[in-house]
Amino acid sequence: MKLGRLNHIGVATPSIAESLRYYRDVMGATISHEPFDLEEQGVTVCFVDTPGENGTNGTQIELIEPLGEQSTLTGFLAKNPAGGQHHVCYEVEDIEDARQWFEGLGKRILGPTRIGAHGTPIFFLHPKDMMGQLTEIMETPKDDAHWSN
Repeated sequence: MKLGRLNHIGVATPSIAESLRYYRDVMGATISHEPFDLEEQGVTVCFVDTPGENGTNGTQIELIEPLGEQSTLTGFLAKNPAGGQHHVCYEVEDIEDARQWFEGLGKRILGPTRIGAHGTPIFFLHPKDMMGQLTEIMETPKDDAHWSN
């Protein structure tokens, strides 16, 4: 299994609106699209692009806000009231091959493979198995269908 590029860094926030102002006004990021709800995951999501070089976009930041009290982010924000880095996301060519590979290594996968914010299959790996980082594995979007613009 070959790990692909870093797709995005997930940042939990108590307020996407405040975080958008910060990333735009302080960090010079551009908003990729309007926030949207991922009800099945209990979050509201918005992607921003950090400035790149030579007219390109830099790294994507996925801002994630709890969608109700039952959200899995509620516990994270209780421990980190200002928000903070939640996860890193890497691309893979084939999500099922990647899942089998990580399982074969004894890595704990959190829940079933499901459709993520980019509209492609994802799964998460337990932070205790990944050097303390919650890690999202995402199938590379086809036809370069990354969120941008």
